[in-house]
Amino acid sequence: MILEFLKYLEVERNYSKNTILGYENDLERFLAYTKEKRINYLKITKEEIWEYLKYLDNLSYTPTSISRHISALRSFYDFLKERNEITTNVFKRIHNPKTKRKLPETLNYEELRALLDFKPEELKTPRQKMEKCLFEVLYATGLRVSEAVAIKLQDLDMNEKTIRVLGKGSKERIVLFGDYAKEAIEAYLKERDTFLRKNKSDYLFLNTLGGQLSRASAEQIVSKRVKKIALQHHVSCHTLRHTFATHLLLNGADIRTVQELLGHENLDTTQIYTHLSNEYLRNEYFHRMPRK
Repeated sequence: MILEFLKYLEVERNYSKNTILGYENDLERFLAYTKEKRINYLKITKEEIWEYLKYLDNLSYTPTSISRHISALRSFYDFLKERNEITTNVFKRIHNPKTKRKLPETLNYEELRALLDFKPEELKTPRQKMEKCLFEVLYATGLRVSEAVAIKLQDLDMNEKTIRVLGKGSKERIVLFGDYAKEAIEAYLKERDTFLRKNKSDYLFLNTLGGQLSRASAEQIVSKRVKKIALQHHVSCHTLRHTFATHLLLNGADIRTVQELLGHENLDTTQIYTHLSNEYLRNEYFHRMPRK
């Protein structure tokens, strides 16, 4: 039944490979536990579930990991109910443990400027222009790194300054970019063909062999740049996404607009950025206010 469920997640729900792997690990641990305790998982009670959650807690699972575990099992039991294996999904009555949400790191304007302002000697090669383009696109659009490396040439509309994106769950959305990103894209496109050699590719961002730039390579580009300009804290591609959302809100954007641009299905996911912008303002105040 697990294999059928995982196939359902892949084909019908369009879940990512990492999410499916996580669900598989959670389900295997759960079923191993029920087998050991001689519990019929199709007739499991709420009390037996609480005992299982205590078992995970004793294994030093974090509240976040336990929440993911519950979500995986809730989905699995929904699947069982749809196939008439059970009549009630008891996991619907189990609440996720409260977790303290850690605010993601963002860049202030000075750090962002240092990251994006390439010197003329840093833009001499096609590779350097591609890297500059990647930074500008990530910040200008707030794309996930997986979405950025998946951009194809036909997704770009340079006149309208938009990019068509296929996000999580294969949901399509349109994101915007400004003049800085447009200039960087145009400069890179003039030399993009030097990556191709005898190959063909529709992807915007290419590796040295002319194939699609990987997520890992994109992260390496960011890490290398951060090290070069000596920023004092960790920065990833996702940091630019967080910074994009925070800067929009700080400059008066409506949160639902930010939700749409980020491709968040749930407004609660976007809501964290309102707290983030407040924290940003607080830090800026105490950093810059001469009379604290």
